[in-house]
Amino acid sequence: MDSAFNICQLIENGGVFDNIEGSTPEEIYDAVSKIVPLPIGLERTVFRNELVEREKILSTAVGNGIAIPHPRKPLIKNDEDQRIIVCYPKKPLSMGEPDERKVSTMFILLSKSNQVHILALSAIAKLIHDKAFRDLLETRPDIKKLTSAIVNSGV
Repeated sequence: MDSAFNICQLIENGGVFDNIEGSTPEEIYDAVSKIVPLPIGLERTVFRNELVEREKILSTAVGNGIAIPHPRKPLIKNDEDQRIIVCYPKKPLSMGEPDERKVSTMFILLSKSNQVHILALSAIAKLIHDKAFRDLLETRPDIKKLTSAIVNSGV
């Protein structure tokens, strides 16, 4: 499977959510944990708390208005449960970003292994390195536009 297909499948598993209420990472994670589809057996409070705890260690903001939140350890066991949840906060928020540009897009990563985690981070990094893709994120694309752009990017 090529990485474009993998990343698209992960996003399709997780979904794209717009106008997430919250002015802090904790508030965003709380809101997200209440609305996103989670794998059977993953408690919403565990999901939320793991994201919050990871954020306390070091910001997951990577610059250009993008963050890649993820738990410190795998929370799922099955391939089919892996996902990337894309969310757009209603208002950009400060997360200690390296370029002082508030976060307006989050790619929340849930993987079952370090290998998949690293592959997903690498694919996201390649995508957000491309200015055209970052410009697309500014428009808050739905899942169809987002996955189409990923396929067309060649990542």
